[in-house]
Amino acid sequence: MLHLAVRMAGHRITALTAVACAVLGGAALITGTGVLAESGLRSQLPAGRLAGADVVVSTDQSFRPAGDLPIALPERGTVPASLVGRLAELPGVTAAVGDVSFPAAVVDADGRVVPAEEPRAAGHGWSSTELLTDREVSGDKPSGAAEVALDRATAEAAGVRAGDRVEIVAAGRSAAEYRVTAVVDAPGAGILFADPTARRLAGRDGGSGDAAARAGTVDLVGLRTEPGAEAAVAAAARETIRNAGTDADKKDTDKKAGKESDNGAEVIVSTGSARGDIASPGAGAARSLLILLAGSLSGIVMLIIGFVLASALAVSIGGQRRDLALMRAVGATPKQIRRLAAAQASVIAAVAVVPGVGLGYLLAGQFRRMLVDRAVIPDGLPLTYSPLPALAAVLLLGIAVQVSARGAAWRTSRLPATEAVAESRSEPRTPSKIRIRAGLLLIVAATTLSVVPLLSRTVLGAAATSMAGIIGAIGLALAGPALVKGIGDTAARRLRPGVSAPTWLAVANIRGYALRLSGVVSALAMAVVFVLTYILAQTTVMSATAQDTRTGTLAQQSLSAPGLGGVPAGTLADVRRTEGVRAAAPVSDTTVVWEYEMFGEPEVEAASAMILTPAAPGVLDLGVRDGSLAGLTGDTVAVDSEVARSRDAGVGKRIDLVLGDGSRVSPKVVAVYDRGLGFGPVALSHDLAAGHTTAGLDQRVLVRTDGTGTAQRALAELAASRPGLALAPTDTGSGDSLSDAPATVWINLATIVVLLGYLLLSIANKLVATTAQRRNEIATLRLNGTTPRQILAMMRREAAVIGVAAVATGLLLSAIPLVLLGIGFLDRPWPAGPVWLLPAVALTVITTAFVTVELPTRQALRTAPAHALSARE
Repeated sequence: MLHLAVRMAGHRITALTAVACAVLGGAALITGTGVLAESGLRSQLPAGRLAGADVVVSTDQSFRPAGDLPIALPERGTVPASLVGRLAELPGVTAAVGDVSFPAAVVDADGRVVPAEEPRAAGHGWSSTELLTDREVSGDKPSGAAEVALDRATAEAAGVRAGDRVEIVAAGRSAAEYRVTAVVDAPGAGILFADPTARRLAGRDGGSGDAAARAGTVDLVGLRTEPGAEAAVAAAARETIRNAGTDADKKDTDKKAGKESDNGAEVIVSTGSARGDIASPGAGAARSLLILLAGSLSGIVMLIIGFVLASALAVSIGGQRRDLALMRAVGATPKQIRRLAAAQASVIAAVAVVPGVGLGYLLAGQFRRMLVDRAVIPDGLPLTYSPLPALAAVLLLGIAVQVSARGAAWRTSRLPATEAVAESRSEPRTPSKIRIRAGLLLIVAATTLSVVPLLSRTVLGAAATSMAGIIGAIGLALAGPALVKGIGDTAARRLRPGVSAPTWLAVANIRGYALRLSGVVSALAMAVVFVLTYILAQTTVMSATAQDTRTGTLAQQSLSAPGLGGVPAGTLADVRRTEGVRAAAPVSDTTVVWEYEMFGEPEVEAASAMILTPAAPGVLDLGVRDGSLAGLTGDTVAVDSEVARSRDAGVGKRIDLVLGDGSRVSPKVVAVYDRGLGFGPVALSHDLAAGHTTAGLDQRVLVRTDGTGTAQRALAELAASRPGLALAPTDTGSGDSLSDAPATVWINLATIVVLLGYLLLSIANKLVATTAQRRNEIATLRLNGTTPRQILAMMRREAAVIGVAAVATGLLLSAIPLVLLGIGFLDRPWPAGPVWLLPAVALTVITTAFVTVELPTRQALRTAPAHALSARE
C-alpha cells in the first residue's frame, strides 16, 4: 500500500505541493507556539545578583491555584528577619545574609539621574555582597550613615570613584550627599549602604505606613554553603521553617505554622535555576505572558491549520478520484482506498514536517526578539528548546493529515464501483444535505457567539468576535457548494441570448463544479474574515480603552520619577501647594489575583489594579455608578461593573484577593465603576496596598490645574528643581491610531501577519493545484475549437467570480460580529480601525485569485492538447 501511495504521489506533484506547503507552514506554527508555551513553563531567569548564594529562602513569588498553572507575583515579598540567625546555625552554612532592597538612584554632576536596571530595588546593604559571585572590591566597605559603595557600571556612568562624593536619592527621600568608599566590580551589585543605614532606609526598623508594615523583615535570606552541602542545607532549611515557624512572635494563630511569612505568602527554599525568579520577581512574571500568548495563539492556529490541510487534501484527492474509482472497480475495498489516501498524504507530510519544525524553532527565536525589543519580556529570559514542541507538531499534524485524507476519500470509497467511475469526471449534482446543514449550524453558532461583546465589555468579550468570524468561515466551507451552485443557477437564468462563449463557459463551470469552486471561495473568504475580525477587534478595544481613559482622566498633567523607582515622599504636598493646582492625587499600579466562584466552582484570575486614595475623584472619573471612591480607606476596594455583576461583588460585599506580594486580603467593596476597560477591573485603597509593593512609593501624581499657563510653568519649575522628576501631559494622543498602540497590540498584529501569510500561501497553492488539474478540460475545449484567448477569458471570469464571492461572503460573515462589537464597545454600529484595511484586503484577495488562476492556465495552454490528454497530469 505504501509503495503504491508513493508511486501515485509521483504523478500528482502539483496538488501534493499544496499539501506539503500546508504541512510545512503548520509544523512551523505549531512548533513556534510550542516553544513559547514550554519556555513559559520551564525557562528560568539567570540568578543575577544571587548567583553567589547556594540556597535562597524567600516568599514564593508565584501563586499556585489548585489544578492550574502558577501565576507570577511581581511585588517583592518579605520574610521575618529572625530567620537569618536560625538559618546561620545550620550545619554546612558558611554565611547567612538577610538582604533588603529599596529604591535608590545616583545623581551625576549635571543633576541627571544615572540609569539603573531596576531602580525600585537598586539599594542594598553591604552584607549583600556575600550573595555576589566573582566580585572584586576596590576600596573599603561603607560603615557610616553617609557612606556608600557603587557597582562599577553605576560609578563609571556617574563619573566617580572611591573617595569621591556623590548625590543619591534613596527610598523617596531628598537627594543627599554620600562619600563613595568602594567600587564593586560585579553585575547587579547596585548601590550599597552600611547595613544599619540600609535597614533604616528600607523601613525595616519601624516607622509608619509602608515602613511599619515591613518592620522586622528582610526580602530574602541567602545562604552560602560548604562545597557539596547545598542539598543538605536546603533540606535542613525547609525542616527549620516547618518546625520553628516563620512568625517568630506567633501573633497570628490562624497561619499555617512554618508555612507562611508575615504577609501570608508561603516561604520557600530555592536552589539552582529557581533562584532567578527570586532575584527578579517582576521579570519572572514575563513567563506567564509567554504562556498566555501561546494559549491565545493555539486555538486559532489549530483552526487555520486544520482548515488549510483539509482544503489542500480535498483538492489533491479530488484530482485522483478517477484512479481511486478504477481501483474500486478492480476490487479494492473502501478501507483500502482510505488507507491509500492516508498513506499518500502521510508520505508528503513526513517530507514536509522536518523543515517545518526547523523553521518553527527559528520563528520562535524571531518572536522572542520582537518581544524583547517591545520591552514585553526581559532580555535575560531565554527560550527553552527541546524536542517536545517538534513531537507535538508531528503528532498533531499526523492526526490532522490522517483525518483529513480519509475524510476527503470517504465518498469515493463508499460509492459502488460503477458509480465511483461514473462520478470521477464530474461532481455530485446536489451537495450533501448533511454537509449543508452542518455548515448552516456553524454559521448560526458564529452569529450567536457574536453577541458576547454586548454582554461583556472586556478583552475576552472582544475575542469572541474573532472566533465567531473563523467559525462562520468554516461553516461557509461546509455550506459553500450550495451557495456557489445557487450563484451559478441564478447567473445562468439571467444570461442574455447571444452571450459570449467565455461567459457561457464560465457560468457552466460554476454550476457544474460548485464543490471545486466553493473550496476556493471559502478559503479566500476565511482570509478576509480573519484579517477583518482580528485586526478590527484589536483596534476597537484599543479605541474603547483610549476613550475610557480620555473621558475618565480629569488631570491635565502627570508627574513621575521612573529613574528614582517612584515619586519622592514630599512631592505630593509640594504639588498641592503649587499655584494653579486644583487637585492632585497619587496613582500606582500593581497586580492582584482574584479568587471567586463561578457556577459553584473555584476560579482565579490575575488582573492589573490601580492604587488610589480618597483624593482620586479630583483627578479621575471612573464612571462610578454605586458607592464612592472617597471611601477608599483601610481595607477597601472599588471594582468594575462587569466583574461586579459576574462575581457578585457589589458595594458592601467582601472579596478575596491575593496581592502582588502573595498576601491574602478580604477587602470591602466601596464603589462600582463603569470604565474598567480603561482603568482596570480593580482599584485598591492606598492603605490596603501599603507595605505590599516592591518600592513602597507612588508611581505618579496626577495633577488637575486651572488650565492657565501660570500653573503649567509652576509645575515645570517644580519638576526641574528635583532630580529625576518628569512632567508630562496626560493626553498624549488620540489612542485610536496604530502609532499609539501598546506593545501587546503590535505583537498581536505581527502574529496576524504571520498567520495571514501562511493562509494566503496555502490558498495560492490550492488555487494553482486546482487550475493545474483542469488541463484535460482545457485541452478538450481547444480540440473542440475554443481559442486560447477564449479560454483565458473564461478563466478570468471564473477568477473574478471567485474573488468577488470571497470578498462578499467574507464581508457578510464579518459584518454581524463587527457591528455588535462596535455597539458593545463604542456605542455605534461600526468598529474602529484603519480605513484602508478593507480595500487592501479586497485587493489582495482578488489579486491572489487572478494570479493563481492566470499563471497555471497560461502554462496549460503551452502544452499541445493531444499531449495534455495523454499525460496523467
